[in-house]
Amino acid sequence: MATALEPTPPAARLLTTADLLALPDDGVERWLIDGRLVEVGMTIRNKFHARIQSRVSFVLESWLDAQPEPRGSCYAGEVGVRLVRNPDRTVGVDAVYLAPDVTARVMADDSTTIIDGVPTLAVEILSPSDTVEDITQKVKLFRAAGVPQVWLLNPDFRTVSIHFPVAESVTLNATQELDGGDALPGFRVPVARLFPG
Repeated sequence: MATALEPTPPAARLLTTADLLALPDDGVERWLIDGRLVEVGMTIRNKFHARIQSRVSFVLESWLDAQPEPRGSCYAGEVGVRLVRNPDRTVGVDAVYLAPDVTARVMADDSTTIIDGVPTLAVEILSPSDTVEDITQKVKLFRAAGVPQVWLLNPDFRTVSIHFPVAESVTLNATQELDGGDALPGFRVPVARLFPG
């Protein structure tokens, strides 16, 4: 992500997720924060980011395949997620896991191409262009929406910071194991597996 631009002026009409989706696909990542458009940069990811995203998707899908029915679902690739409505808060997320009830509702909704609801897990992978302000804002948005777990992966330090809606965050290094807790029962993976060797 590049440095975020200022949202549209307060006097401007509040936008909806439908307005966001109607914008041209010009490679610019845009969020909708309380009905205001924020441009955060280009969506083209570097190969290191993409490799980690692939690994995260693999371990999540492997865990999901072992779960009893009804299963939830996993999505990756800067998937659009509407966290809040009226005014809308819609952001792109590197990877998400949706609980079975949210999955059923999302799959039954043919009115939009995005995930309309709060994911159980949101995963963000830091890129060199990310700013502290952008990441802090996004984690705050996830926490405020009630996302049970947010994983923030730092490729440079090979760490995962786990953020919760209320509890203090926890940071794990490559010698430790990531546990999905109540949000992802039975999920366990060595942190080192999330990062290429």
